[in-house]
Amino acid sequence: MSVTMIFFVAIQVYWIKNAIMVQHANFSADVNDAVTKVIYQLERIDRAKMLQIKKKSLRRSRISFLNKRDSLNFYLMQNNSSFGRGPIIGQDLLPKTHHFVEKIFNAAPLDLQKIENRVSKRVVDSLLQKEFRSAGLNTQYEFGVFNPTRNNLVLQKTGRYPNQLLHTSFSYLLFPSEIFSAQNMLLIYFPNEIQYLVKQLWVLLFISMILVLAIIFSFTYVISTVFRQKKLSEIKNDFINNMTHEFKTPIATISLACQALNDKDVVKNQVVYESYVSIIEEENSRLGGMAERILQSARLQKGEIVLKPEVINIHDVLQDAITKINLQIEKKGGKITLDLQAKYSTIEADRVHITNIIYNLLDNANKYTPWAPIILISTRNISKGLLISIKDNGIGINKANLKKIFDKLYRVPTGNVHNVKGFGLGLSYVKTVVEKHNGKITVESEMKKGSTFSIYLPLKDK
Repeated sequence: MSVTMIFFVAIQVYWIKNAIMVQHANFSADVNDAVTKVIYQLERIDRAKMLQIKKKSLRRSRISFLNKRDSLNFYLMQNNSSFGRGPIIGQDLLPKTHHFVEKIFNAAPLDLQKIENRVSKRVVDSLLQKEFRSAGLNTQYEFGVFNPTRNNLVLQKTGRYPNQLLHTSFSYLLFPSEIFSAQNMLLIYFPNEIQYLVKQLWVLLFISMILVLAIIFSFTYVISTVFRQKKLSEIKNDFINNMTHEFKTPIATISLACQALNDKDVVKNQVVYESYVSIIEEENSRLGGMAERILQSARLQKGEIVLKPEVINIHDVLQDAITKINLQIEKKGGKITLDLQAKYSTIEADRVHITNIIYNLLDNANKYTPWAPIILISTRNISKGLLISIKDNGIGINKANLKKIFDKLYRVPTGNVHNVKGFGLGLSYVKTVVEKHNGKITVESEMKKGSTFSIYLPLKDK
C-alpha cells in the first residue's frame, strides 16, 4: 500500500508538472504571437515616420539644389578653360567638383538613430495591451527596450523590474528588417506568470490535490485501523488470559472441596462438611462477583445502567469502603489514614456506584503495592465541588501507560508474570461512573514513588 500510494502521488506530481509545462508553452506561444504583431505594427509606424521625414528632407534638398544650381554653373564656367586637359582634370577639377556636389546633395542628418526618438513608450504599452487582451493574456506585464550599444535599458514601463527584464524576460528584436543598425531588443516580463498559469489550471490542480489527499487520508485511516485492531486484539488476548487466571483459582478450590466431600477416605463430620461448604460458597460468591463486574462494566459502557441518585455524605461512603478493604490492608502490614478537610461533603449521587469506585481505587492501591501499603485518603472543597484524593506508596505508573490506564480492558504490561489479579475493567468503570456524575478524575504518578488519584464531584445545591 505504501509503495502504491507513493507511486500514485509521484504520477500525480509528474502529471501536474507536465500540465504546467504545457500551459507555459501555450503561454509563451501566445506571447510570441502577440509581441510579433506589436513589432510589425511598430515597424510600420517607424517606416511611415521615416518616410515623412525623408519627404520633407527631399523637398528641402530640391529647394537647396535650385538655389545652388546657378552657383554650380558659375563654378564650372570659371573652370571651363581647363576642360580637355588631362592632367588638370585628374588633379584639380574633379576633386573640387566632387566636394562641391557633396555639399549640395548631403542634407543635414537628423538625430534619428536614438531608439527613444523612434519608439514611444505610450504607443508600445497601448499596442501590447491590445494584443495581450486579444490573445486572452489578462495578467500584469512589464516591458523595456535594451540598447546593446549603450548596454542599458533606454525605456521601461514602470522601472520596477530592471533585473527581471535583463535576466528572466521574453526578448525580441525590435526592428528585425534593419540589418546594419543597432540591434535594439524589446523585453517583456510577467511578474505574476506562475500565479497566472496556476489559475488557468486550478480546476485540474484542485481535483488532483483532492485525489492525493483522499488517498493519503484513506491510507492513514486504514493503517491506523490496522494498528487499532491489532491493539484491541492484544488487549482481548490479555483480558482472556487474565480472566482465565481469575476464574481458575476459585474453580480449582471448589473442585478440590467437592472431591474432598466425595472422597470416602476422608472422615466426615459436621465441622468438615460446614468448612468445605463454606469454602464452596465463598469461591462461588467470588466467581459471581467477577462475572457481575464484567457484565456491569459492559452494561455501563452501553449506557444500559440507570443511576439512582440520592443525597449522601461522601465521608460516610469512605468509611464503608474502608471497612470492606481494611482487613486486606492490615494483612500486608499496611494502614489507611484519613484527612477529611472538606467542610461540605454532601453530594447527590448513586451510593452503590460511588462506593464501588472508592473501593476499586483502594483495591488497586493495595494490589499494586508489593510491600506494606500506606494509603492516604483526603477530602477538601474546591470551586463548588468536592475533591477526593487517594494516595498510595505503590510501584507507580510510567508516563507511557499513564494516559491509557482508563481505557477499557487496558492493564499496565507486566510481561508473562501474572502477580496482580484483575480484568482491566476497574479504572474504566471508575472513569465512566465519575463522568456520569458530572465529575472528573485525574491521576499523578511516578515510578517507585506511588500514585495519587483525584476525583472531583459537584456538591449538592443548598
